[in-house]
Amino acid sequence: MANSQRKILVTSALPYANGPIHLGHMLEYIQTDIWSRFQKLRGHECHYICADDAHGTPIMLKAQQLGITPEEMIAQVQKEHEKDFADFNIQFDNFHSTHSDENRELASEIYIKLRDAGYIKTKTISQLFDPEKSMFLPDRFVKGTCPRCKSEDQYGDNCDNCGATYSTTDLIDPKSAVSGATPVMKDTEHFFFDLPSFEGMLKEWINSGSLQQEMANKLGEWFEQGLQQWDISRDSPYFGFEIPDAPGKFFYVWLDAPIGYMGSFKNLCDKRDDLNFDEYWSKDSTAEVYHFIGKDIVYFHSLFWPAMLDGAGLRKPTSVYAHGYVTVNGAKMSKSKGTFIKARTYLDNLDPEYLRYYYAAKLSSRIDDLDLNLEDFAQRVNSDLVGKLVNLASRTAGFISKRFDGKLAKISDTSLTESFLAKQETIANFYEAREFGKAMREVMTLADIANAYVADSAPWQLIKDDAKQEEAHQVCSNALNLFRILVTYLKPVLPKLAQDVEAFLQMELTWDNLDVDLAGHEIAKFKALMQRVEMKSIEAIIEASKENLQAAAEPEVKKDVKTPLEQDPIAAEISFEDFAKIDLRIARIAKAEHVKEANKLLRLELDLGGETKQVFAGIKSAYAPEELEGKLTVMVANLAPREMRFGVSEGMVLAAGPGGKDLWIMEPHEGAQPGMKVK
Repeated sequence: MANSQRKILVTSALPYANGPIHLGHMLEYIQTDIWSRFQKLRGHECHYICADDAHGTPIMLKAQQLGITPEEMIAQVQKEHEKDFADFNIQFDNFHSTHSDENRELASEIYIKLRDAGYIKTKTISQLFDPEKSMFLPDRFVKGTCPRCKSEDQYGDNCDNCGATYSTTDLIDPKSAVSGATPVMKDTEHFFFDLPSFEGMLKEWINSGSLQQEMANKLGEWFEQGLQQWDISRDSPYFGFEIPDAPGKFFYVWLDAPIGYMGSFKNLCDKRDDLNFDEYWSKDSTAEVYHFIGKDIVYFHSLFWPAMLDGAGLRKPTSVYAHGYVTVNGAKMSKSKGTFIKARTYLDNLDPEYLRYYYAAKLSSRIDDLDLNLEDFAQRVNSDLVGKLVNLASRTAGFISKRFDGKLAKISDTSLTESFLAKQETIANFYEAREFGKAMREVMTLADIANAYVADSAPWQLIKDDAKQEEAHQVCSNALNLFRILVTYLKPVLPKLAQDVEAFLQMELTWDNLDVDLAGHEIAKFKALMQRVEMKSIEAIIEASKENLQAAAEPEVKKDVKTPLEQDPIAAEISFEDFAKIDLRIARIAKAEHVKEANKLLRLELDLGGETKQVFAGIKSAYAPEELEGKLTVMVANLAPREMRFGVSEGMVLAAGPGGKDLWIMEPHEGAQPGMKVK
């Protein structure tokens, strides 16, 4: 038991109620679940709550397409979400919906407090309006031609082709994505939350240690630009909560979504007599509140949300923890490649504990993206969980059952046990700090030691010698005790395995009983605890995840015929059409750094004006990293990503010169902006 019991409330970001959960989502819920299970294992009062985010225009329109009410749609999606989470062993104490009475009451209450304190402003704005559907159009529901690169069929707020961001009104030939009608400008009165009033408080809170340093640094940029008032209202028709005293006006989904954390907890409190809502949310609360989120929603959780809470006289979160995205095999999830994997598709083919462990083994407290390399995934699970952990029990348990009446011996040499127990605070500290990868490495190092002990002792040989029966009993009992300690350390990550081991060992695994003496303790007959990952299961997942895309027939290339480029690379000609396919773009070198073990390469992070790409460039002989940061250069932006030993390179920077020191990156003329095309 930890020194003193803490009161902890933990949340994950709310999944949007218009689609299924995929493996990118699952990273966050697994990370949060491991952390909350660890707190409970240590004896703290910890509550893990979540809810479906159920409001907004996309949900309203999708329900219309399906011919059902939004309420029917979100109820159906919530059942699917809850089933996926349960089957991944995510242990919520409460899972609710933002479309609830609790959330409506809390959102109205907070809004009224903000309004009465003078933090709500009104002003008339002009917005694009669909005359056929009689509705104002969010940015994502307007499509047209990009004002910068002239690409067609682009969203109303940013261009997928050149990465430009712009106002919806700047689009050329805009069309409503809802009806196809040409939208018109129309005035409407909107409500705004006065975020700039909280600048001083936010600066102090952001730099108080409540956020990861990378996050605090990033948020500093918003202050440099100047905080803006936040539009918190939407016009009818809209699926959400109507604003008090404002008929036809609704809370923007992002206002009531974070309040949904409170709504779900209120729902839990109403179901339990031992929980007090105010004890966790009042201004003077001594409880701890933690939000686990993805890096894409940092702005909402670290500026708007604490400011809203502060303005309404409520406590701010203890900490907000952001994580990176999930890539698969080094690239963004892809439907065509079958790597955009739904949680249910994974569950239909593989044990969820495999993914829980793999994510844990790669997670840290930083905001780094995490790569799910499917081959590495299979190898690591088979090596660590099957080969090291479960193998420890499967090699020794049978002897206890067959030769020693299923009872464990009194261990005479406890030095190994003591060395394993000596690691408990190190491992606990790693869990607490969200350094799960480091915790897994500690546990697997111990597993290696335990397996080496069994291999050296060779109980299968000892058991053949009548004079060495007691020694065999000792070795097998010691091995199972070490196995018990390891599984206890892994219980937050592998709850189902821990449950099966508890049935096998006929005892509960807790942090409190790590040092229990098991002399004479009876165990059950051993049953297989975990199967190896077969690549055919992974292949089945990929196949089931592929969209039914008709691949374009590729022309047959005879292997014995050289292309013109192979015959003479200098003299080879390409057509103008081939050259026109090359997307040359201005990029700002946001970051440059050395690549360990690489003599010629620098790793560059290139800002394309809203999109960042990683490129490994062979220019180390001519440039030090610090000379490059901040420079504009020209890059080939549509080069297929290339898997390198050091990571994925997503493009190429252009350079000229004979080589060595005489190598110059292409620098565009003054006035160029990141993302601009080079013509």
